[in-house]
Amino acid sequence: MVVETPGYGNLYRQLAFRGVTLLQVPRAHGGPDIPALEALLQTHRPKCLFINSLYHNPTGTSLCRPVAERLLELARELDFLIIEEDVYGDLQHASCTRLSALAHDDRVIYVSSFSKTLSSALRVGYLCASAAIITQLAQLKTLTGIGTSRFAEAMVATLLSNGTYRKWVQRLRKRLNAQMAATLQVLEDEEWQVFAAPAGGMFLWARPGMADPSRLQACAQRLGVLLSPGALFSPTGERSEWLRINVAYAADQRALTLFRAMGAARSTSTILKTTRM
Repeated sequence: MVVETPGYGNLYRQLAFRGVTLLQVPRAHGGPDIPALEALLQTHRPKCLFINSLYHNPTGTSLCRPVAERLLELARELDFLIIEEDVYGDLQHASCTRLSALAHDDRVIYVSSFSKTLSSALRVGYLCASAAIITQLAQLKTLTGIGTSRFAEAMVATLLSNGTYRKWVQRLRKRLNAQMAATLQVLEDEEWQVFAAPAGGMFLWARPGMADPSRLQACAQRLGVLLSPGALFSPTGERSEWLRINVAYAADQRALTLFRAMGAARSTSTILKTTRM
């Protein structure tokens, strides 16, 4: 299976536990790096590609239409399935590109959930796929998980049907958009490097540009800030200077202090280097 990197660490671990061979393709601003993916597909001929199309975790980027169209072409030419995860899709505030909306065959399996918009404890999700695939997955779910909580499913159904969910997501989206803009401004002021400026969602992929990343971790521990280091989003746990920032918590004063402290530390380091020269 082809997976994007960086990407969702729990997915990597679950697939590896089940003996799935993971092939890594870099995530670019508009989706998977197409030249790298094409080379990978020609060499290995995988059966499946897993993609987080909208507000990708951890980079916050979204799939653009040219990349989406090329992915569908490759899937037809080389005969593989695409699993499109869209758990952040309801956070969109503008038009967006989804593979499942562009596909004209059964090669895309669309997967989503309410765990990111309602509660992580609410294990209710859904998928769209061909009848044959749904039949197989339903049988597998029965064998491995028995069933989903009827109470949880009924609660979600009620929230969807009476308009409560729509109103809640509108408020959540508005709050996250404001927090995203504020966090981007702070990081720009403190000269952090941001991989991309997302149009929405909850994640940013950024780094402070320090020669010694351990200083960042030490400062975060002193302030009581929990970081999501880049190594968590690598299939191999490879060390990285990049961090995932959840903007929902970035407005916390401790997080703001951390961003500014790292900006000041980098500036001081630059001044010292210039003085020594």
